[in-house]
Amino acid sequence: MGSSQKKKKEKQKDFQKPKLKVGKAKAKPANFTDTSFKSKAIVLNQQSLSTNAPSPSSQFSHHLSLLSSKSDTQRKESLAHLTTSVLSRPVDSALPQPVSAILPKLVPLLLDASNNVRAQLLKFLKTLPAADIDAHAAQLLPYIRAGMTHLAADIRLSAVEVLGWLVETAGSEVVSCAGGWIKTLNCFLSLLGWHTAESAKWSANRSSFGKAGSQGRPMVKALQVLAEFLRVGIGKEEEDDDLEMTGNESQGRTSAGYFPLDCSVQQNMISNRPAPYVYLNLFGQPRDAEGEMYESREDRLRVFADQFRSVVERGVENARKEGGEVGRASAVVFKVLREAGPVTAMT
Repeated sequence: MGSSQKKKKEKQKDFQKPKLKVGKAKAKPANFTDTSFKSKAIVLNQQSLSTNAPSPSSQFSHHLSLLSSKSDTQRKESLAHLTTSVLSRPVDSALPQPVSAILPKLVPLLLDASNNVRAQLLKFLKTLPAADIDAHAAQLLPYIRAGMTHLAADIRLSAVEVLGWLVETAGSEVVSCAGGWIKTLNCFLSLLGWHTAESAKWSANRSSFGKAGSQGRPMVKALQVLAEFLRVGIGKEEEDDDLEMTGNESQGRTSAGYFPLDCSVQQNMISNRPAPYVYLNLFGQPRDAEGEMYESREDRLRVFADQFRSVVERGVENARKEGGEVGRASAVVFKVLREAGPVTAMT
């Protein structure tokens, strides 16, 4: 018998219906497994059972490590767990890990492609203690500026929202850290399309807000954050209580034995801010004008008047003409400019 005939007969067996006889059981399939046996015990090797659950600190560290996962759902769920852990901790208790160890895992998510991840990230950032954010504002700003000039409209809008939270939480640190004033203003001008010669280097064309931009809501948010940023940077500072004292009160303090501490002690005290001598840049790379620190309101106002005031005034005027929510938001920016110093009249 040839091999072809043999193969043909083997194939035909698959289609032949077996003849069943009365009283004879049906033939069992070839892969049949007999499960009729009984066992009194099942032993599993290398099994460890423990009643001790992982500690909250270890769970926090585990979910913190999962923020670099490739799954969007996993990153969002880990952020949600971290948010719950921080909110549910006892009052006045320390975080499971310091902010300096948490932020390096968080800042790359500012540019995450998932809207849900970025929204959950903002919720988590708002749960962190404000006192701990002040010292790390300079660490967040480069990623925020990268988000404000990103190609994706959703990421730009999320970056503006994060900047609004950061200005509200640590505004003085944002405007006075290295690059926090000029570079951030250039990003605002690029985002809103109010270009100067310098800000045009950040983006050649106006950054569109996407489909939602036609309704003006992203534009309104950007103008609101810009107004708050300018208010913190060049707004009038509140007068010191010591300057508001009457002559009798000052004389009383002097006679009480505070002289000469009541004269100029504040000017000679070391600042309470973290790294008070960082503005000297003793061990860092040489800075240009954009990366310089402008700690005083006078310096920021001078730079703003020289490089940005005319452009911002023109952009605010054009935004006011659009009316609606955009016009009202631009009026807030104009009010900040008017309170900061002389400004061109708007008709």
